[in-house]
Amino acid sequence: MKVLMFGWEFPPHIAGGLGTACYGIVKGLAYNGVETLFVMPSASGDEDQSAATIINASDVPVAITSSLDVDEFLDKVQFVHIGTNMVPYLDPTEFHDLVEEERRRQVKDFRVQYGQKFKFSGKYGANLMEEVARYAMVGGTIALQHKDEFDVIHAHDWLTYYAGIAAKRMTGKPLVIHVHATSFDRGSADNIDTRVYAIEKRGMEAADRVITVSDLTRNIVITKYGIDPSKVITVHNAVDFSGKDDIQVERGVKDKVVTFLGRITFQKGPEYFIEAAAKVLKRTDNVRFVMAGSGDMMNRAIRHVARMGISDRFHFTGFLRGADVQKMFALSDVYVMPSVSEPFGISPLEAMRTNVPSVISKQSGAAEVLKYAFKVDFWDVDAMADQIYALLQYPALASFAAKMGYDEVNALKWNNATAKMKKVYESVVNK
Repeated sequence: MKVLMFGWEFPPHIAGGLGTACYGIVKGLAYNGVETLFVMPSASGDEDQSAATIINASDVPVAITSSLDVDEFLDKVQFVHIGTNMVPYLDPTEFHDLVEEERRRQVKDFRVQYGQKFKFSGKYGANLMEEVARYAMVGGTIALQHKDEFDVIHAHDWLTYYAGIAAKRMTGKPLVIHVHATSFDRGSADNIDTRVYAIEKRGMEAADRVITVSDLTRNIVITKYGIDPSKVITVHNAVDFSGKDDIQVERGVKDKVVTFLGRITFQKGPEYFIEAAAKVLKRTDNVRFVMAGSGDMMNRAIRHVARMGISDRFHFTGFLRGADVQKMFALSDVYVMPSVSEPFGISPLEAMRTNVPSVISKQSGAAEVLKYAFKVDFWDVDAMADQIYALLQYPALASFAAKMGYDEVNALKWNNATAKMKKVYESVVNK
């Protein structure tokens, strides 16, 4: 079995759990005898290719013009840039004509670049939609170039769904899309990005199978996107134990350390972590709280900490990657994931792999598979504070949770998860 896989990032250059999951998946697939061609927008050349062949989309000139109709895409995602939306003396009709003129110009500019290489950033910047469109065009080209080298297409998260669709159109090979998160996880139900939702829905509809990282996400896919339940399969995430070294770190303080590690965004529940921290600090002062990460709510979180009067016990590290993440876990006594909505959440598995007891939100996919993590409703900051305090104050409880948690996540291997994925591939290839 051979798979053409579209991703957005791959270690060592990752911004979150998506790249980590992709790495675990390709290694697990290799263990199960599946060869992977892994396409990414911008490869640096230092990616681990022991389990997959990396294809750098930035190195591939677009050789086709029909992989995805440009007008159709632009109509869907609507990335039209007007110098200012404050255009005086224009009635609605004139303004509409101005927008359409600008749109036609951009379409023309878009077409001119066919046959050329696109230099992708591979980031999540202001031109993200444009990169998604161009990635689809390159994806169709790559699929044609390697048509005889794969049996199935696998596209990870909404950024790559159009690339997967283009590859399917060009080759006729079956498409599996992998839902790591949805628009309903990134925002509230009444405040979703409709452009992203449209791409997600179209990808799910075009796919022969949809893999979700949890039953929680599967239910969202079925109820919010209207996808046939018979083609939606849950394959829970896992954790990679290979290459795990016991990291020795020296603390600069004697206090216990409680850690939040992730994007500082509404989805991850940073404000609930701060509220719980304040409650714990009212009961003991022998503890420090760390918020490791970055995001659009960081400044708000800093102000919140200041208002609560706990700045001397609360630390912000900024974004961490690679070995620094493992060092942070090694420094931690308790890990907390208070997510408002978490399709899965690999970070508590990584913490428990490092013998760190974890408190996680019941509103997470990880809660479906972790028996020895402490579970709490994200909004119940009193219960969250109680669980943190108990793990700090009762060494026997913390030791038990650490040991049992380690044994539990040690059984959640990518080799097992990808064996299920291989069966999904076989079901669409052999139908």
